[in-house]
Amino acid sequence: MFTLAEYHLVWAPKYRKWILRGDIRNRVEELFREIGDRHDIEIDTLEIAEDHVHLFVSFPPRLSISEVVGKMKAISAKVVFEEFPEAEREMYGGEFWEDGYFARTVGDEVTTKVIRRYIEYHDEEETRPDQLDLFDQ
Repeated sequence: MFTLAEYHLVWAPKYRKWILRGDIRNRVEELFREIGDRHDIEIDTLEIAEDHVHLFVSFPPRLSISEVVGKMKAISAKVVFEEFPEAEREMYGGEFWEDGYFARTVGDEVTTKVIRRYIEYHDEEETRPDQLDLFDQ
């Protein structure tokens, strides 16, 4: 028996457009969960902001991080463009997601609890005024 590694994944729509709202946001969440169910990707925590997504996932070692992200991006983009033609027009180039992504494994200092808390409360954290103090030193 093997232990599944846990990953915090983040990526954004092309041009970091604020397109993940309303019905599109809801559909992307449904799609990520469906993709996860079909491909042995366990989604622990999921947050979809208007201009990026956070997923805390685990999956079998036969899958690579790039395969998981690739499946999530490719399938969701295809379905969103089919079901929301206005999204394809808004994304001028026919691509829904940016090429890159952020991936981090869970470890001693960045624990499961830390990642869950960050994803669940990232909107609050991003808008706290003390973030603006970063350069006031």
